[in-house]
Amino acid sequence: MSSFSSSFLLSLTQQYGTPLYVYDASLIRERYREMCSWFPYPKTKIFYAMKANYNPTILKILIEEGANIDAVSPAEILLAVKVGFKPHQILYTANMMSNEEIHEVKKLNILFNIGSLSELERYGTLYPHSDVCLRFNPDVVAGHHEKVKTGGKDTKFGILLEDLEKTKTICKQHHLKIIGIHEHTGSGIPQTSEQFQGIVNTLSIIKPENFPDLEFVDFGGGFQIPYHEDEPRADYITFAKKIVEKFQECCRVYGKNLSLYFEPGRYLVAESGTLLVKATTIKLNGTKMIAGVNSGFNHLIRPVLYDSYHKIINLSNPTGTPQLYDVVGNICETGDHFAKDRLISKIEEENILAICDTGAYGYAMGSIYNLRSMPTEIVIEHGKILFHKPALTPPKLIQKIISDHNY
Repeated sequence: MSSFSSSFLLSLTQQYGTPLYVYDASLIRERYREMCSWFPYPKTKIFYAMKANYNPTILKILIEEGANIDAVSPAEILLAVKVGFKPHQILYTANMMSNEEIHEVKKLNILFNIGSLSELERYGTLYPHSDVCLRFNPDVVAGHHEKVKTGGKDTKFGILLEDLEKTKTICKQHHLKIIGIHEHTGSGIPQTSEQFQGIVNTLSIIKPENFPDLEFVDFGGGFQIPYHEDEPRADYITFAKKIVEKFQECCRVYGKNLSLYFEPGRYLVAESGTLLVKATTIKLNGTKMIAGVNSGFNHLIRPVLYDSYHKIINLSNPTGTPQLYDVVGNICETGDHFAKDRLISKIEEENILAICDTGAYGYAMGSIYNLRSMPTEIVIEHGKILFHKPALTPPKLIQKIISDHNY
């Protein structure tokens, strides 16, 4: 959760209105430095998974901190380059690529991380004698929700470990040089033991006879944050030490000190973000108290999509008597809610509510569904506004839509 005081957040709503996304730049720097400090291994690199939040000022902050980029689309690559990342700082984790996409990204001189045999075959045919990274499926099913578990045979991600020999044959046929091995077990993994098992399974194939030209091994992301008030922080210091010990053992067998990569997204930015909304409607449906706000799942889809929990604070009445509320949005869908049966200080119309820990997969997954504009965004560091992107008013939103369609 950001360190901004309630009074400061309230003052921002008076200046910028609501709904409003506020990001704490100092906390992003703190989380990045914290993660770097976990790993007692000099050849460790952090690749920010920019799908979590593509705000250009946040990207610039991470450049300053020394981060690299994990990109998953050509547009993410172009934005990363635009704000200052160099091609060698970007890894492209390809997912269901077309040939057109392969050509587009290859022109940008970006290293591909390929996760299927068919894509590897096509890439090798199009660009033989290239360097490549291979994404393997670690055969561990883990993540905070079924929809973000990327390991195991029921997901679309990664080359199965049992297909190692097929992979080597394709690379040999097309003279592809395998310089990296990658795995990603899932997102927001609640148990570090599951995350570690994915790492162990992947390290089992890191042998010189399989990959004689390796430069790095990438263990993806999956680092969680405590969304619930009573949820403890994971002991990542001990976890990181355990990873490094296992990795160094693997490097000794391999005969070379390889680089160690990680791809956090959520951990770096989630807690920095707060979505500020205004209560517009209070309804009592029988015994059910409903608080409606001027935002919806088009601004924060995680509660609807993943049943995710976000702490909600009534900034206007923080010491009021707690009551049970369903906090719902203004989108014309029954499922449009931010919380169900949640104890929150008494809410009245016009009160400002803070939805916490929304810096990851909030604005980035937003839309203009129901033709409701995206919120205003601001990034703040030491009280200074580093970035301000205002929401489009309805007339300007319609003007943009008509312009986009050449109407």
